[in-house]
Amino acid sequence: MAITATITVPLTSPTRRSLTSLNNLFLHSPRSTLPIPRRTFKYPNSRLVASSMSTDAPVKTPSASFLNRLQTGFLHFAKYHGLGNDFILVDNRDSSEPRITAEKAVQLCDRNFGVGADGVIFVLPGINGTDYTMRIFNSDGSEPEMCGNGVRCFAKFVSQLESLEGRHSFTVHTGAGLIIPEVLEDGNVRVDMGEPVLKASDVPTKLPANKDSAVVKSELVVDGVIWHVTCVSMGNPHCVTFGREGCQNLLVDELKLAEIGPKFEHHEVFPARTNTEFVQVLSKSQLKMRVWERGAGATLACGTGACATVVAAVLEGHAGRICTVDLPGGPLQIDWREEDNHVYMTGSADLVYYGSLPL
Repeated sequence: MAITATITVPLTSPTRRSLTSLNNLFLHSPRSTLPIPRRTFKYPNSRLVASSMSTDAPVKTPSASFLNRLQTGFLHFAKYHGLGNDFILVDNRDSSEPRITAEKAVQLCDRNFGVGADGVIFVLPGINGTDYTMRIFNSDGSEPEMCGNGVRCFAKFVSQLESLEGRHSFTVHTGAGLIIPEVLEDGNVRVDMGEPVLKASDVPTKLPANKDSAVVKSELVVDGVIWHVTCVSMGNPHCVTFGREGCQNLLVDELKLAEIGPKFEHHEVFPARTNTEFVQVLSKSQLKMRVWERGAGATLACGTGACATVVAAVLEGHAGRICTVDLPGGPLQIDWREEDNHVYMTGSADLVYYGSLPL
């Protein structure tokens, strides 16, 4: 008798019990011997479907399941998304170096031949007194300083790894400095993204400053067209535009993002390349944004981009300090607080599934 099994995992966050079981299986016991799957499946809200087929000759049942191969040579991961901006999350707390190379991350992010993602995120041990360190490889193999949607997914992943419940926060070391995410009681994550950087040379951009040391509503020629841009760093560089010369309000749905996005990203005035946000003003408290991300291309959401967008909107007089930013993947709540000059981002982060694959 040949037995085939299919395990389906719901697209909702698991219970603490199921997560603990899964962690024991995949994330924390690389040397353990894993049990042979049985017909009664232990994880709540999941199901095991088994079918049998008669054969002419008996087939000897092996003494050990194929799952035993998960002991070595496999990468165990969780897939999360923040408003459709999706990531492969790896528990890397036992080492200060990422478990895979940037080249391997490119393969995993391929949507046809790999898992499919905008990036691979590693949970590493904290340094400089922080609880954890976050590193990320983009889908093109480059390593950005930080990622806003990614850090929300990072926070939810850590919470589940550590079986944390209720409202809680922790400190994360990133290439952009200290980041403090807080998992709220409703499951959303609020992140203190720190202060925006406006000094042109620190963004960085070669555009000349036109407002103190900042670049605000400056002219940038891209492919023969004059765009008005404001440059902001949220630990990574952003070029925010609300329209072209002679355009009162940009209609972002009409943009051919794949054509224009790379021309901004690789423009000579951005020595470290740039993320680019194209923004439509709906009201003083609501903005609509599409993004071309450095190293990832068009994505459904960008957390640091939404933060940079609100900062730019305030500087250009389009909006107030508390805004809803509508992205293709959903809304983010952004608050640029006057009292501490910090930008706070609040939004969702959701588990898609757990998986493992050979290295």
